[in-house]
Amino acid sequence: MSREVVIAAAAYPLDWFEDWAGYAAKVSAWVAEAAGQGAQLLVFPEYGAMELASLGGAEVAGDLEAALIHVAGLRADMERLFAGLAAEHDVHILAPSGPVIDGTKRVNRASLFGPGGLIGHQDKAIMTRFEREIWHVDAGEGLVLFDTALGKIGVTICYDSEFPLLARALAEAGAEIILVPSCTDTLAGYNRVRIGAMARALENQCVTVQAPTVGDALWCPAVDENRGTAAIFAPPDGLWPESGTVAEGAPDSPGWTFATVDLDRVAQSRTAGTVLPYKHWSEQSEAAQIIRIASENPAQP
Repeated sequence: MSREVVIAAAAYPLDWFEDWAGYAAKVSAWVAEAAGQGAQLLVFPEYGAMELASLGGAEVAGDLEAALIHVAGLRADMERLFAGLAAEHDVHILAPSGPVIDGTKRVNRASLFGPGGLIGHQDKAIMTRFEREIWHVDAGEGLVLFDTALGKIGVTICYDSEFPLLARALAEAGAEIILVPSCTDTLAGYNRVRIGAMARALENQCVTVQAPTVGDALWCPAVDENRGTAAIFAPPDGLWPESGTVAEGAPDSPGWTFATVDLDRVAQSRTAGTVLPYKHWSEQSEAAQIIRIASENPAQP
């Protein structure tokens, strides 16, 4: 019996809201649409929660510090909303990530919900220059493996996907799916994350899911411009598409991208693939211990 999972990756626009009811209606409609098409695992993007800054008014939303504090203050309400939607639709949801103030630290947190409520959260591990130099968002501590009824899931938030050892640690802990919520303001940034997500799927012979923010939100400088395409990736091997792309949406186009993946193929790829990068990972460190110099113009004795 196969272990098929229907995944929905969001290309998510950030909207202005006059009240909480408007935000709840939008999110509820998005979840209902994906669940209505059979999705079991819904993935929202990095910093998707920043649209909540609109509830503080234009002055708050337009100030980096005030917007962060305001959105962090609505975190509990947002988590209750997503917990309720996961239970109502009997789905798993990686909610939009957003700022959380934890004591003296300010982290970028993505929370995973199942039908029974909050499963846990992953804080972004490696901060971009904007986050560390301008917005002063701190790195989280460590990684989380989510052991769910659908399978074992890891999360590498946006820039984290560009660092192979993070995804590798999750894969070695058992991750079969790695979620990559993203928020990038240029095509170059989007492509860095996309290439990272594809590379992590190749190296670890697993499924990766990129869910970006899209469109303009010029009223909030933290997330004013957004570029990206939602996609689901796998290792380009015999059990998966030759391109490594299982499904991909239209560039910068809001909506869900769906794919059905059989997680039994992850184990099969790792043991019987055409190539075995997951198994042979350690051999690179052994080879890298020996470096010889071959000079085009060797020094004469």
